[in-house]
Amino acid sequence: MLAQLRSDFPDVTISKIRFLESEGLVRPARTASGYRQFTSADVERLRYILAAQRDRYLPLKVIKEQLDAADQSAAKALRAVDLTPAGGHRVTRADLLARAGIEPGVLADLEQHGLIRAGAGGLYDHEAVQIASTVRAMVEHGLEARHLRPFRAAADREVGLVEQVVGALHRQRDRARADEVVRELAALSVTLHTLLVKVGLRDIAGGRVSPR
Repeated sequence: MLAQLRSDFPDVTISKIRFLESEGLVRPARTASGYRQFTSADVERLRYILAAQRDRYLPLKVIKEQLDAADQSAAKALRAVDLTPAGGHRVTRADLLARAGIEPGVLADLEQHGLIRAGAGGLYDHEAVQIASTVRAMVEHGLEARHLRPFRAAADREVGLVEQVVGALHRQRDRARADEVVRELAALSVTLHTLLVKVGLRDIAGGRVSPR
């Protein structure tokens, strides 16, 4: 673990890491015999802490507040992520239109641009209804289905990244660990996406739009 950090932080020591642990900034797991086990996520967390101290001169209290906020956001996203295979109650096209309050032409556009996909038998799952309802609200602000294609493209890219990470676990037939990683990465992806959009929209609201 130290070898991974010392390429960027040559002065880091075991004592420093243990001090950060005692302050609650990093929480490595422990084996039954009490040895610390630092995961890749722990190492990246340490990189963030050390860089924030060195490059931004942030006090540990502020760094801990930032990390705690990120942890809470990730935990909230994880609870919201439901990766249960689609099934159960599905709705017809007419039901989706009625529940989402959209016109047939809007649904056709959403399907054309890949935002909604019908399942077996031409039926739609609960997420399709939610997507359609969300789009209806966005349409009321002047957007059209064709404007929302970047959302589909971004989601596909995120799914592709997760697929690359868990592919090796599937090849090792470690299904339980693969499912756990998918859920964790899904939650983190939701958190990161939300934060990036929030920052961008805050700049727009403040009139600080960067030239593209």
